[in-house]
Amino acid sequence: MSILDSLAQQAGKLASDVQGSLRRARVEGERRLLQRQHRAALEELGERTYELVRSGTLPEEPVSAEIAAVEAKLMELEAKVVEVEELRTEAAKPPPAEAAPEAPPAASTGPAPGPGPGWEAAERFFRSGN
Repeated sequence: MSILDSLAQQAGKLASDVQGSLRRARVEGERRLLQRQHRAALEELGERTYELVRSGTLPEEPVSAEIAAVEAKLMELEAKVVEVEELRTEAAKPPPAEAAPEAPPAASTGPAPGPGPGWEAAERFFRSGN
């Protein structure tokens, strides 16, 4: 078999492998799309069922546990919304006047406050490298 025949055979195999990979990727993409559509349809069904149960159109008995779980999560969600709003208003408040940092005394008898023990170790590390 000549080199050209061998190269043509390898190119043909490579082309068929690429086509197979493209087909698999397309089918996988279609599968993921169908899964998202299925989840969306289930979500719509659940929301509609919840609305119908709450309005009294559907009996609650067959789905009472699921309704209770939905309502519990809804209450948790509402509590978190309130908590987030409280944190936002707290962050927007100016700091109280008493919490303002005081100026250090002009003459101190103790050691001057430094950046801390972590900085000392970093300074030793970088000094040793110079």
